[in-house]
Amino acid sequence: MKKILVTGAAGFIGHAFAKRACMDGHFVHGIDNLNDYYDVALKDARLKDLDACERFTFQKLDLADRDGMAAMFSAFAPDVVVHLAAQAGVRYSIEQPHKYADSNLTGFVNVLEGCRGAKVEHLIFASSSSVYGMNEKIPFSTDDNVDHPISLYAATKKANELMAHAYAHLYGFPCTGLRFFTVYGPWGRPDMAVYKFTDQVQKGQVIDVYNHGDMRRDFTYIDDVVEGVMRLYVKGGEGYRLYNIGHNKPEKLMDLISYIEKALGKAALTNFMPMQAGDVYETYADIDPLIRDTGYAPTTSLREGIERFVTWYRGYDGG
Repeated sequence: MKKILVTGAAGFIGHAFAKRACMDGHFVHGIDNLNDYYDVALKDARLKDLDACERFTFQKLDLADRDGMAAMFSAFAPDVVVHLAAQAGVRYSIEQPHKYADSNLTGFVNVLEGCRGAKVEHLIFASSSSVYGMNEKIPFSTDDNVDHPISLYAATKKANELMAHAYAHLYGFPCTGLRFFTVYGPWGRPDMAVYKFTDQVQKGQVIDVYNHGDMRRDFTYIDDVVEGVMRLYVKGGEGYRLYNIGHNKPEKLMDLISYIEKALGKAALTNFMPMQAGDVYETYADIDPLIRDTGYAPTTSLREGIERFVTWYRGYDGG
C-alpha cells in the first residue's frame, strides 16, 4: 500500500482515479480548489461519492498557494503523486489566460517542488492531446514535434512536459506525462461535448455543431483512462516518459450525436457553425507504447460508453 496524492480530486479524472486507488487499498489524499469553471455542485457530488472510501482524505487547496502546497507535501509525505488538477478548456483559455498561468504554470512548479522535497517515487501528470495542435500526421505519436500549439491551454500543457523533463533530469525522480484524448463518461465535465450535447438534446435545446459537423475525435471512456493510469502507476516510473491515452479510433462528431439521440430516444436540434478558434479537425492517438509497456489498450466502444453515460446522466441530473 502506498500513500498517493491526487490533485484535482474533485475533478472528472481525479475523482475516478482516487476512487480506484482507494478500492485497490492505497491511502489517497486529494486536493482541489473547487473553482467555479463549471458547476461546483458536481464537484461536491464527486467528493461525496468518495466519502465511502475509508482511505480517502480531502483538503481544499489551490495549486498556486506556494506555502499551502509546501505544508501539505510535508504533512502527507506522499510516495507517489498523480497530478490531474489543471485549469481545463481550450476555448476558455482565450477568455481567461491568467487563470491558466496561475494553475497550470505556477501551480505545476509548486507540484514539482513538492515532489522534489518529498523525494517521491514517481510523478504521474496529466498533459493533453491539445499539444498536437495542427499536426496533420496521424495517428498522433509522442515522437511527433509539438512546438506549434494553437491555444494557450495547449501551450501550458506543453510547458508542463518540458518542466517535468527538466526536474526528472535535475533531481532524478521519475516523471510520466499522459496525453489524454477527449475523456468522457459518468461524472464527466458539463463543458465537454458528450455531457453538453446530452443535456441539450434531453432539454430540447439547439446544439451548436462546429465545422458543420465535419470533425473527428478519439473519444476515450473514463474507465479505460483510469485503467491505463493505474497500469502505469503499477509499472513504476523510470526517468521521463510520455504516453498517449486514447481509444486509438477517431469517431465522427455526427456519429456521437447519433448515439446520444438513440440513447435518449430524442432527436437533436442542430445549429451548424464554422470551426472555432483553437479547435482542430481530428485527434487520433498512437497508443502502441502504452500497449508495449503495460499490455493494456482501451476497449469501450463509443456506443457502449454513451449508453453508460446517459444512464448515469438520468440518475444524476434527473434527465
